[in-house]
Amino acid sequence: MRAARLIRMVLLLQSRPSMTAGELARELEVSERTVARDVLSLSEAGVPVYADRGRSGGYRLIGGYRTRLTGLGRSEAEALFLSGVPSALREMGLADVGSAARLKVSAALLPELRDAASGAAQRFHLDAPRWYHDPQTPELLPVIADAVWDDRRLTARYLRAGREVARELEPYGLVLKAGVWYLAARAVAGPPEAVPATPAGAGFRVYRVDRFTAAEPAEPAVPAVPVDGPPDGRTAGDPARTGRFVRDPGFDLPAFWAERAEQFRHSLLREEAVVRLSPHGVRQLPHVTEPVAAKEAVERATAEGEPDERGWLTVTLAVESQEVAYAQLLALGPEVEALAPAALRERFAAAARRAAALYSPVPEEDAGTR
Repeated sequence: MRAARLIRMVLLLQSRPSMTAGELARELEVSERTVARDVLSLSEAGVPVYADRGRSGGYRLIGGYRTRLTGLGRSEAEALFLSGVPSALREMGLADVGSAARLKVSAALLPELRDAASGAAQRFHLDAPRWYHDPQTPELLPVIADAVWDDRRLTARYLRAGREVARELEPYGLVLKAGVWYLAARAVAGPPEAVPATPAGAGFRVYRVDRFTAAEPAEPAVPAVPVDGPPDGRTAGDPARTGRFVRDPGFDLPAFWAERAEQFRHSLLREEAVVRLSPHGVRQLPHVTEPVAAKEAVERATAEGEPDERGWLTVTLAVESQEVAYAQLLALGPEVEALAPAALRERFAAAARRAAALYSPVPEEDAGTR
């Protein structure tokens, strides 16, 4: 850990003209006293770190010193592609790896290009969580992320339909959607109730990471090899012995997620509601209901017929349930009229009667009691 910190310090000093003890302490997340000890260790190891005294002083490398420790390791190279999503890196436990990768790239650049990283960071930032929701990092996310990067099987326990189930999983990839982490994985011994998937994602399922109650990576299990070789005929490097799995080369995480997300959207919209919308209601419909379903409903209704003489359009809208449709469409107020089913229309009629009673003219002598 300390060796990695010393390397980061050298790379930081190599990428900037000079840095104060406070700046180094913040970058390395240590105290200024630790920075002073690390500088002394570097000097003793032959790294020419010079300390400038005074109020504007700091540390710098002298004599044009440059380290050759700029080659990216595999984990650093992979993390570099995620460096535009700092919160995701931090939650997966890869913040230090990503930082080291960026420093190595910065150190390898010409001096006039070293501000490129900070310039990009000041011009683009991805904030994944939704508004008004405090992001919660699942406790087991770093363990699961390590298994994903290492292609290592997981022995896990997972909450499904209110009960805890045990699974042995091959974790293929992680997806961060609207602040929620999901795992795409294949069960080693799939549950009997598993729904057959399409060939592109055969055997794979989606798990919410915050519903895992336990997750442990499979440990290498290489027994003593007899003189005549492994008793089961497998080599010591066989994935079945090391706890790892061999990835399906045909698995495409973005394509798999897009397909499952579309399936999930359609699985939610199980019912229909027939409504009349004013021109303003048509424009507002995607803002109060599922946007894609609203767009499809309006396009279908427009293709089948013109709005009436008042400009109102009758649409058949896919909805999650009548309860959800009532709560969503009520936000449109007088811009929507529910036509079917009858129970939904009656709920809107009852709401309209209550609103009319609430806003009816009040005699002056009763105004103080209303």
